[in-house]
Amino acid sequence: MSPDRVRTPEVEALLKAFCALESPEEAYAFLQDLATIREIGDMAQRLAVARMLAEGEHYTRIGEVTGASSTTISRVSRCLHYGADGYSRVIERLGKLEEGDDA
Repeated sequence: MSPDRVRTPEVEALLKAFCALESPEEAYAFLQDLATIREIGDMAQRLAVARMLAEGEHYTRIGEVTGASSTTISRVSRCLHYGADGYSRVIERLGKLEEGDDA
């Protein structure tokens, strides 16, 4: 599917909605209203997989820790290496936030 077909006016409005949120609590409340518990869990799992892949963890260990299937791990890996850099950007920014928490 081409990105142009995905980036509809409705998707643009959703992106703006995420950007309008001011705290993790607001984001969580929005996600609870927007997605199913399963969808939220799946997205959280994919982010955990992406972080572990970025740290150089092996697929087997990632599957053991996250419960993700090899298909999910492979898909996330493909996005990390050939995607739109969304995972990479978020992982980098989360790392900076976590470093700030240690200070």
